[in-house]
Amino acid sequence: MKRNNAKHLCDFLDGTRLHRHIAGTSWRPLKKRTATTTLIFLLLLLIFFVAALVSAGWIDAKSITTTTNTSTPKRPEFPLQCTEGVNVTQGCPSTYPTTHYPTNPSRPSNLTCPSYFRWIHEDLRPWKETGITRDMIEQARRTAHFRLLIVDGKAYIEKYRQSIQTRDMFTLWGILQLLRVYPGRLPDLELMFDCDDRPVIRSKDFQGPNAGPPPLFRYCADEGSLDIVFPDWSFWGWVETNIKPWRSLLPSIKEGNKRTKWEDRVPYAYWKGNPTVAPTRKDLLKCNVSDKNDWNTRLYIQNWEQESKQGYKDSNLENQCKHRYKIYIEGWAWSVSEKYIMACDSMTLYVRPRYYDFFMRGMEPLQHFWPIRDNSKCTSLKFAVEWGNNHKDKAKVIGEAASNFIQEDLKMDYVYDYMFHVLNEYAKLLKFKPTIPPNAVELCSEKMACPATGTWKKFMVESMVKSPSDELPCTLPPPYDPLALRDFLERKANSTRQVEAWENEYWQSKDNKQ
Repeated sequence: MKRNNAKHLCDFLDGTRLHRHIAGTSWRPLKKRTATTTLIFLLLLLIFFVAALVSAGWIDAKSITTTTNTSTPKRPEFPLQCTEGVNVTQGCPSTYPTTHYPTNPSRPSNLTCPSYFRWIHEDLRPWKETGITRDMIEQARRTAHFRLLIVDGKAYIEKYRQSIQTRDMFTLWGILQLLRVYPGRLPDLELMFDCDDRPVIRSKDFQGPNAGPPPLFRYCADEGSLDIVFPDWSFWGWVETNIKPWRSLLPSIKEGNKRTKWEDRVPYAYWKGNPTVAPTRKDLLKCNVSDKNDWNTRLYIQNWEQESKQGYKDSNLENQCKHRYKIYIEGWAWSVSEKYIMACDSMTLYVRPRYYDFFMRGMEPLQHFWPIRDNSKCTSLKFAVEWGNNHKDKAKVIGEAASNFIQEDLKMDYVYDYMFHVLNEYAKLLKFKPTIPPNAVELCSEKMACPATGTWKKFMVESMVKSPSDELPCTLPPPYDPLALRDFLERKANSTRQVEAWENEYWQSKDNKQ
């Protein structure tokens, strides 16, 4: 990459204070001077009187307050420290704190994490009894894109192969920002990460108490796999599609929601995406409005190459919250679009998925989304929109519940907390002390962002953590009780079955009228 030598902005700008200049007074009449002298005498008398009451113990001195400056002092910031010059190797500065223990954390340590954090225990359960050995980790190298080590609070990387687009780079960038959020809090650890879409550690291949499956991190998994789910790269920006980092994009989507009231939105189901990545998406296009059928949908093909040439003017996510209903459907595996769709206040029509990411298991049908059959999409979508338009208040509540979940339980602070807890719990399972391999190199924000250019650098600078958190991580909730987990899953299944029963009744009544 070409080195960008542009001077970066300084983050230590001092605010200016306005000083009021009071001019001296000119000659005053004698009468007013006498009045002023009397007022001063009365004030002194009042002061002596209050002092006497305090001395006698009638007034608590602590109750006498004075106006003071109670503003919170500005936290120190640590912007990028890029080494300027031609053919200069960028190093990792030593100025960023390696430990940070806030004496007065602004968030109480007993704040419990959102419920989906409980799945961390389930994802790591295969190694609960045996622990994780170095041999297990080496087995995961077969498909991994990189090996990550955290030793003494520093990150080291051993890269094996190139990922799709910039997935690996922005995943690593996110991990580096985690170390800046909570410096010195993570124990030493070592892991393998696969940046491809579909899980590869099949549970059927590792049966029995001593099966020892290889621990492999990735963005999604399914019911038949043991891959450990982790937040995807797009939380720090998706360069190839010009999608901004999550911390800055989320408020923009929230503002976009306000532009059109739910009742005034287009009363159809909206989807825009790339249908070529999976057969199920090609099947979805059959449900588009035509001269013969209107399935209550408005479906559009996203051409990213064309959008790139036009400056992405028609793909701003904050401008796509204009329909009452939005469709989520998987691509080759789970889709990054999920969080953007569900943040829109529209009722999400969620086509039955195969894969899950790290947060979706905390959401429920009829509470956060409306389930859609995968084997009969068109009829299922038509009924969903009919139901929503006939039950506007209920449909609106479902849409708002999902949006609130995304805005509150998936805000960037919780994304970092999830990363912290899954890595912290994983590290507890290691049966060996991680050591830096010969081919690993130290990685830091400067090494990644300083030589970057264009949108790559823009997103990194925009998403960079400049100060350690003065808040403690939320408290990880305990594992599910087996019975409670079974009840939770059964409740979700029952909700889906209920929707399908309503749908069957709807179409049966249609057939009877014909």
